[in-house]
This record gives sequence, structure tokens and C-alpha cells, in this order.
Amino acid sequence: MSKNNSVKGGQDKYACFVNRELSWLRFNERVLEEAEDAGSPLLERLNFMNIFQSNLDEFFMVRVGGLKDAAMIAGGPVDVRTGMSAKEQLSAILTESQRLQRRRDASFAELMRLVKRQGVTIAAFDELSKKEQEFVKLKFKEDIKPLLFPAIVGKRQPFPFMKSGEVYGFALLETRSGKRRIAIVPSLSPMFPQTVTVAGMSAKNRIAVIGVDELILHFFEDIFPEYRVIEKSLIRIVRNADIDEEQVDDEEIDYREHMAEVIKRRKKLAPVKLELSRDISSAAVAELCEALRLDKKWVFRIDAPLSPEPVNRVRDILADKPKLSYPRRIPQRSPEIGSSDMISEILSHDLLLHYPYESITPFLDLLRQAARDPDVISIQMTLYRMAKNSKVVEALEEAAENGKEVDVLVELKARFDEENNIKWSRLLEQAGCRVIYGLDGLKVHSKLCLITRRSGDDIQYITQVGTGNYNESTARFYTDLSVMTSDREIGLEAVSVFRSLLMGETVRETRQLMVAPNCLQSKVIDLICAETEKAKRGEPAYIGLKLNSMTDIKIMKRLIEASQAGVRIEMAVRGICCLRPQIKGFTDNIRIISIVGRLLEHSRIYIFGADDPKVYIGSADFMTRNTEKRVEIAAPILDPKLRKRIVSLFADVMADTMQAREMLPDGSYKRLRTAESAMSVQEKLYIKAYEAAGSVLPE
Repeated sequence: MSKNNSVKGGQDKYACFVNRELSWLRFNERVLEEAEDAGSPLLERLNFMNIFQSNLDEFFMVRVGGLKDAAMIAGGPVDVRTGMSAKEQLSAILTESQRLQRRRDASFAELMRLVKRQGVTIAAFDELSKKEQEFVKLKFKEDIKPLLFPAIVGKRQPFPFMKSGEVYGFALLETRSGKRRIAIVPSLSPMFPQTVTVAGMSAKNRIAVIGVDELILHFFEDIFPEYRVIEKSLIRIVRNADIDEEQVDDEEIDYREHMAEVIKRRKKLAPVKLELSRDISSAAVAELCEALRLDKKWVFRIDAPLSPEPVNRVRDILADKPKLSYPRRIPQRSPEIGSSDMISEILSHDLLLHYPYESITPFLDLLRQAARDPDVISIQMTLYRMAKNSKVVEALEEAAENGKEVDVLVELKARFDEENNIKWSRLLEQAGCRVIYGLDGLKVHSKLCLITRRSGDDIQYITQVGTGNYNESTARFYTDLSVMTSDREIGLEAVSVFRSLLMGETVRETRQLMVAPNCLQSKVIDLICAETEKAKRGEPAYIGLKLNSMTDIKIMKRLIEASQAGVRIEMAVRGICCLRPQIKGFTDNIRIISIVGRLLEHSRIYIFGADDPKVYIGSADFMTRNTEKRVEIAAPILDPKLRKRIVSLFADVMADTMQAREMLPDGSYKRLRTAESAMSVQEKLYIKAYEAAGSVLPE
């Protein structure tokens, strides 16, 4: 039985699957390809470079730490898709990460050559002119050095705690008596900027950017005048952030305070990776690894700056050159909305918004109108990630202050957004909203809003279901769908969802909505099986899926069976995809693409049927964590006009030849772009949105 990632043929039960972790690394490689794309504007390429590194950090924080824990368990769990043990996965991750890091360093060097042509450079101290060096030296002496708090490790000075993701200066020092010491100097402080910019002091009038961390490293001899610096480097660690949330059964414990403590614990978890800016001796590496309790194989030598700040500073300097960025595009008002009275609009017909091509403003207008409408009785809403200055929260606060019943489920376990959500939950409570925090053992990831209104003797329901967060900031660069309907049956099912959540329970059965964890995966499988039966009868059968990730083994097995029966299956999966297409006898009828481009493809679409298809949009990817371990919502698109629009949208996605890569049977991806006929679905949809709104598309 094969436990590797290769295809062995029809008898290998792992032949149709890709390891989740390796699939994610391939996704991040596609992000890196965008940084390498000579056809993209320079500042956008720099942005993709930073995204690649941020993604890789998060991967190590979330996935590698958990695998390391699993690898220590004798006979520990294996990947059900590929049979790989935790140790085998870690070995493969290490090899791939090293390869990608080398590729990233080479790409960064090329980008810096292009940046230099724009009259800007990220420089080391030795690359500065004499005049520039004098300026920087004075800047360091007067503005930075007095604010540094170095640590020298000794018997009474333990190795200092190092924060995940921050850059430190490291050196081996020698006293006059020959004793060796480790020195650590933090480079991040709110008291000084993270970069120094020097302009107009060189012969070519170039602008030089130098990171403060590089200055600290250069002036180590001035920081420690009583010692000899033997060797030095900048260092950066990434810590594990994978904390399993234990259930809180004690009714006396405040869950919000419990989550605040969880955040504090996460900041102190073990390092999973160490990065060095310079080569240092194996002995110095060994000392560092011993202090950090890290295996030295997880040490990476990096040529690019360890901090993203020098690149961010370069982007700021060059921001006034429009040709170095994508052409300006702004969300347009949907032509389906004929008035400012959103409640009347939705009562008369269903509405669909497509961000960021269309503006989120109509949905915000709906919330504000509901907050002020005397006939609105209540607003219920789930919140996962919110904007910094959230207009959504403002509307909910206004509704509560106006006497509406406002019930808000704030998911405090939204990874890396917990502190933000804790803050918003307190503000909502202060405004008079009823705030709950989800269910034990289940994240509430759904995007659901319910407005209940009295109209004479009748009760009206306006239900909104979305694929993305209620976040005005990400709505400008995440592609998401939002449907708003006054359908009574959907409204009553939304009532059932919120009633269950308020009682700490989950919905067991629904007719219209798909609701995880109990009735989403099963409904999806039923719909796949229905298409499979059609194909067996010789009828046209089709499945179209647009997702962020595909890992659910139960759903993937049903898709394989559907393919074997002759169902035509098209999938646009942006990130992780554990299902291999085009495996003879198994997935011959499955085509899979991934689009990585200007906008982050975030919408989830499920289409079942070749003629008069059933169409759903929702918050759930087809990952086990979404289908079995979260509360997720998917809604049917009932309006034939809106169904047709989404089917057309999906066809445009599958026809992309600019940013799309097609997945091959071995799990790798090939770019579809050709010089003669490249079509970007994202640009095409912007053009459609501008035309529909009667606006002029900027050049």
C-alpha cells in the first residue's frame, strides 16, 4: 500500500487524493508565481511577495505545530486521504518549504533590481554612500540606540522571551576574559519607526530604505562596547498557534475572559521555525536551538528581509506612480436596486450582491433602515470577522438603542481575530444587544442575518445569507456573494437556526437551507448522488463547485463515483484541493482549476443539474472542519433570474485563461495563459459591473 503522494494506478486507494498540507504549499506556490509574473505591476508583485510570506508563517503556526505534536505519539494518526504519517508529512513539508523559500529569495532579488530602476533601493549599511552613512549613524545614535533594551544571557539573566514574528538581533559575544555570552536585542519598538529613509544624498539622487533591524545588527559593536562580537545575525521565530479549544463546562467561568486567557497562552507556545538573516556557525545555531527547544532542521537561512516593513516602505514611496499598480477599480451600485428603500425592494423581489464588483453599501443601508424602522421587531446576526471601524456593528448598536431586540452571535474563536471580536462583543453588550459566543466544540462560521418585521397582523422575514464576512474592508478585495430574500420558509428556517444557537444547540433538520454540522454534508451528498443516478440513466448530469478548499473525504468519494458514472464535474478551488482530476477510471470527468489574482476568490457556489439546476451559495468549503465541526449555512437561490446569473458567473470563472491554473493528475498545476487569448474573469466582471451601473471604467 502506497503511503506517498504518487499515483500508483487503479489499485491504490490513495491514487485519487493529494495530501492536505502539500496541497496548501502548492497553493502558496501559486501566490509566489504572481510575485514572479513579469506581466503584473511591480507594486502588486511586491504585495504578493509579502502575502506569500505571511501565508507561510500562518501555515507553520496553524498546521506544523499540530503535526509535530501528532508525530510524538507512537502509532499516531495518519492522513486518511494519502496514508502519510505525521512524520512523513513533516518531512515532506520541510523539503517543500526549503525549496519555496529559496525560490522566494531569488524572486525577491529580481524584484529589488526592478525597484532600483525606480530610483529606490533597500540597502544594507555598507551599500550606503559616505554621506548617507553619516546621516544614518547619527539617526541611530540619537533616535534609536537610547531606546534599545538589549539582553545578555547569563546565570541571572535567562534567555528572553521572543515574540512570534518579530525580528531580533542576535550575537555571540566574548568578554575580555574570554567568556562567551549570547546577546539578544529587540528591533521593534513603538518609540521609533521600523525603517529609516535616506533621500537626496547620493550621486544618482536615489532613495535608500534601510530596516532598523539591519542598523541594530550593524551597530552591535556600539551597543556592546565592552565585548567582542564574534558572530551575529538577525533572527525571527514563528511560534505554534494551534491551541485545541477545550470545552468550558463551568457555568461560573466567563467565556469571553476564558478566550482572552487562551490568546495569552497561544502567544507563548513553542517555536516551530527559526529564520536567520546571515550564516552563523553550527555551534551558534545549536545554542539558539537549545534555548528555543527547536530541532535545528527547522532553521531557515533567508536572503530577503525578515521583516516586511522595508518592502512596505518601498511601496509607500512608489505609491504615487499609477503604472506600478493595478488600474483603479471601485465597487459599483447594483442595477437591481431601484430605490433607497431596501426593505421594500427585498419584499418585492430577491436581491443578489456580488462583491467587490458591486458595493456592500445596499446591505449596510438595509441594516441602518432596519435599525430605524418602527415596524422592525428584531435583528439576529452571526459575526465572525469585522472591519476595524465596523459600520455593521454601528447599525446593530443603533438598533438596540432604538429598542429593537438584537441578538448577535460573535464567534470569539475566529483565529487571529479573537482580540478584535472580544472588543466588539463588549461594545455590542454596552449598547444593549444580547451577545452569545457560539457552541462548545463548534465554531459558528455562518454568514446569516435575519430581520423580523411586523406588517399589520402579519410577520415578515428578511433573510440574508452570504459567502463572506460582514466586513466592509475585505468586501473591496474578496469576491463574495450575498443573497437577500423575503421568502417565508427560508425566514422560518433562519428563525430555527437562531433559536437553536441561543439555546446552545444545532439545527437537526431543514428543507430549504443547508445547515452544518447536521444537514449540509448529507444534503450535498444527496445532490451528488441524484446527479450520479441521472448519469446512470443516460440523462444529462452536471456538478459545478466554487470553493476555497476541498478536503472532505466523504464528499470526494461521492464525486469520484459521480465521475465514474459519467457526471461532468467542474470545480474552481482556490486553495487546498485533495482530489486529483483526470485519473483514468476514477476522475476522468472532473476538471479542476485554481484562480489566484488581483482579488481573493472567496465565494462558495454549489450547482447541481445540467438543465434547470439547483444553485446554492454559502459559507462552507468542502472541508471536514466546515461540514462536520462548524455551524455553516448555504441557501438555495430561488429566483430563476438570480440562478441564471450565478450559473453564468460560474461559467465565466471556469473560462478564465489569465489567472487560472489547471490541476493535473499528479496534483501539480499548469498555467492556462496564452499570449493570444487571455481572459481574466475578474476584469471581465468589473467591466460588466461598470457597464450595468452606467459608469466609465478607468483606464
